[in-house]
Amino acid sequence: MPQRPAAVPESDKTADADWRPALISAVVYRDPKAALKFLEAAFGFELFMLIEDDDGNLAHSEMRYGGAAIMVGSEWSDDHKSPASIGRKVTQSVHIKADTDIHAHCERARAAGMEILAEPEMQFYGDLTYRCRDPEGHIWTVSQAVRAVSREEAEAASGLKITGWL
Repeated sequence: MPQRPAAVPESDKTADADWRPALISAVVYRDPKAALKFLEAAFGFELFMLIEDDDGNLAHSEMRYGGAAIMVGSEWSDDHKSPASIGRKVTQSVHIKADTDIHAHCERARAAGMEILAEPEMQFYGDLTYRCRDPEGHIWTVSQAVRAVSREEAEAASGLKITGWL
């Protein structure tokens, strides 16, 4: 049975080790180094960590946006493929809470080469959102909170029964 690793001593922790959120999504690309540049241009993500092998191939990377992070990696098994390698199908999309004007954010993404799937539109829950697809097929939803909406207002606007609410 594998042994559980010992806790990391405080002296070995980096200053930024505890900033990471409890949940970090990972996206896989055929060309992850190009994806890093693209995500910076399209969304303003900032490269936080880059790990390469001796040949300069990306082994792992992380990008930051606001108080969140996303891992960007390369295809490394039959279970870890870019949408570009599997008919542009996705099983998840990544949601970004924008802290800037959503229309300007959308135009920046479009100018960088994102395919805009849905233009900015007001949602029943009070956010203005748009959806886009990157060159390898990942789908991204970007939103900006515009106004607070009560559960009752959201139910009336959507026709849905909502349990729990923000």
